[in-house]
Amino acid sequence: MKFLKRVEKNRNFWFLLISSFVFFLLRLPSLLEPYWYGDEGINQVLGLAIKTGRLLYRDIWDNKPPLLYMLYSLLNSDQFTLRLVSLVFGILSLIVFFALSRKLFEEKEGNKIAILSTIIFGLLFALPIVEGNIANAENFMLLPIILSGFIIYSAKERLKKNILMLSGLMLGIAFLFKIVGIFDFAAFFLFLFILNLPRKISNLKNTIYAQFYFLLPFIFGFVFPIAFSSLFFLFHGLSAFKYFLEASFIRNIDYVGYGNKFIVPQGLLISKLLILSLFLLFLFAKRNNFSRTTLFILIWFAFSLFNAFFSGRPYTHYILVFIPSFSLLVGLIFWEKRYRFSLVLILIISSYLIINNFWIYNKVLPYYQNFFSFITGRESVVQYRSFFDKNTPVDYELAQFIKTKTKKDDNIFIWGNNAQLYTLSDKLPPGRYTVAYHITGYKDGIENTEEAFVKKEPKLVIIMPDQSQIPFSLYNYGKVVKIDNVLIYERIF
Repeated sequence: MKFLKRVEKNRNFWFLLISSFVFFLLRLPSLLEPYWYGDEGINQVLGLAIKTGRLLYRDIWDNKPPLLYMLYSLLNSDQFTLRLVSLVFGILSLIVFFALSRKLFEEKEGNKIAILSTIIFGLLFALPIVEGNIANAENFMLLPIILSGFIIYSAKERLKKNILMLSGLMLGIAFLFKIVGIFDFAAFFLFLFILNLPRKISNLKNTIYAQFYFLLPFIFGFVFPIAFSSLFFLFHGLSAFKYFLEASFIRNIDYVGYGNKFIVPQGLLISKLLILSLFLLFLFAKRNNFSRTTLFILIWFAFSLFNAFFSGRPYTHYILVFIPSFSLLVGLIFWEKRYRFSLVLILIISSYLIINNFWIYNKVLPYYQNFFSFITGRESVVQYRSFFDKNTPVDYELAQFIKTKTKKDDNIFIWGNNAQLYTLSDKLPPGRYTVAYHITGYKDGIENTEEAFVKKEPKLVIIMPDQSQIPFSLYNYGKVVKIDNVLIYERIF
């Protein structure tokens, strides 16, 4: 009874309860979305392929670290379940973020500022404005990242080896969802490095050595899950390990290079790295003038902004990694009066850069209107699905046709970029690659796919209307039907 009475009077408890409920309501429509989002479609295919025994990267391919695909496989690539788990991750992230905010803003009007920052974070993460509704890697990696920050900051001067190791481990897990977790590791590493420096450095070499020795448990914690994953693929042979390295690291370097060409290869990335370095050098030089809270937020914010712009591409979900530090920066403006003008300037410039360089989802209100119209029966299933993508109803129609024309063990091949059609049809691609832009974008794409095509002899070949000519022969296939400009060929013999 005493516990319940204490809870009744605890405003923070009620704030989190109401915030979590609002978060749930805002994310609820995502649970009923159709299978329409391209990246999720690829993830679903990889999850199902792993479930059937295909080895990730060697037998089925995408260019991200393994943890997201393992999660999809564990949950049978069921979109409802994955979105539900993403929602739970989101609520837990909200709770941990509030706990971190309270630690950061524990003086003055700290609790009010923590509430403000948490409201901003919760709304940005729950609404579809930056694709919080999609089960992408960023949606799952925010929880271990924020948890790592909380562990580090709440420990203060009691930074023992096990605390550092646990914090590093959280970041290693985030990295295994997507390699951009390295930037959060770098941010927290630099914060810890600066935090433990003496006010005056007499011997720079010895000081740096001492700091690296102190942070070894943090580094070990980060590296451990990555090393464990590497050993897993190495156990399956050198070729499997090579594919793992290529997908998780090497291909991502090529991917980043494509969007960062400026005068010279990676020229734009070098420019962004120079700006980041100058800002961090400024913080280092003025470290004695800043509070722990200010240093933590500004260092994290700088790396998060760099993270969002790292690839040089405008994809909406890249902003997700930016919203925790962005929300804390808003709180810092109210908490740190001495630097308010500078902080507001940083906030305005960064907001302008984000808005002008990324695709921001601008149909938030229609998104919820579409959901309510559907659940109240004022909108048909086809109308509801068309809201997300005009081709989504066609995918469902195609899936129904495929199911009626094939048996359980029959293979199909889709020449298109709608990998979700494989999932809707309960089928897998014949080769390593799931979509046309992978088949044509990788050196072995056409060769691998053609070899698997000849070997597995798909019952049906589905050619989407927006694709170039299929790059291998269909001599033993005849056209069966045309559905909404989609050509479907059936094997003759």
